[in-house]
Amino acid sequence: MGYDARMSRTALVAGDGMMERLRRCRVIVFGVGGVGSWCVEALARTGIGHITIVDSDDVAESNINRQLPAMTSTVGRPKVDVLRERILDINPDAEVVALCRRYTPETAADFGIESYDYAIDAIDSLPDKADLILRCTSPATAPSCAFFSSMGAARKLDPAKIAVAEFWKVEGCPLARALRTRFRRAGVYPQRKFKCVYSPETLPHRQEGEKGVNGTFAHATAIFGLTLSSLVVKDIYASTK
Repeated sequence: MGYDARMSRTALVAGDGMMERLRRCRVIVFGVGGVGSWCVEALARTGIGHITIVDSDDVAESNINRQLPAMTSTVGRPKVDVLRERILDINPDAEVVALCRRYTPETAADFGIESYDYAIDAIDSLPDKADLILRCTSPATAPSCAFFSSMGAARKLDPAKIAVAEFWKVEGCPLARALRTRFRRAGVYPQRKFKCVYSPETLPHRQEGEKGVNGTFAHATAIFGLTLSSLVVKDIYASTK
């Protein structure tokens, strides 16, 4: 079985021109947890030819409720290694680079974001996320086609409330609000508009937990990730019409 057979149902909708674009497309995904892992899964099943995945964490038992690489058999293994194996099992023709590293302002230049067509942000750390947004919207270091970002996916239940909006138009999301406050205080702003996946919903905590840790439902984080992947696919589709 080859690429054409595996992707035959996609080709019926995409056509030859888009399929060739998908095979040549280079995507880098920062963070492959509850959101990013589902995004990567959809990109792989759509036929993206090159995927770089970036995450420094190992699989933990507490990840099993929502993260694609997390199973009892993978606890303790690097998330990117588990996910790389899965992607290649889906599409052996794909080029998959697994970087068990953390994106920070200090490591940012090492990833060569400008060499990719698309960059996707699915990381949680506020300072790292803010820096990634600035780098991915700077003309000198931005991906060539588009950058998409996930806002907070925890404490969400209703899939109908998950939406897409330009960053400055995201409403009701504490993470987006914190990022905008950070940019205003620093006097440094994203240089280009970019789309975000978000939800204005915030469920209350019903049990005491570790400070700073939010509860999550698998379907919500997965929909965030799948929506991110759809933004890439829709952009490619629009460019090949």
